[in-house]
Amino acid sequence: MVSNSEPNVPEVPIRDDVIRLGQFLKLADLAEDGAQARDLIADGEVRVNGEVETRRGRQLVRGDRVSVLMPAGEEAAVVG
Repeated sequence: MVSNSEPNVPEVPIRDDVIRLGQFLKLADLAEDGAQARDLIADGEVRVNGEVETRRGRQLVRGDRVSVLMPAGEEAAVVG
């Protein structure tokens, strides 16, 4: 199991070895639905491991850190 080194960032477990970014945003409650996930990604508001990611189909693996810039600040989750 991957150890989450950021205590305030939740680790969200996935079933398979990989998950697509758009799916993970919904699973981690970083987006309400697929349309919002698409818009957040297209607007450059999503970062994977600190880098802006504009591909909704980006494959994530355990340990990847996903953050979203929201009006109230950054929200993040780690793929578990």
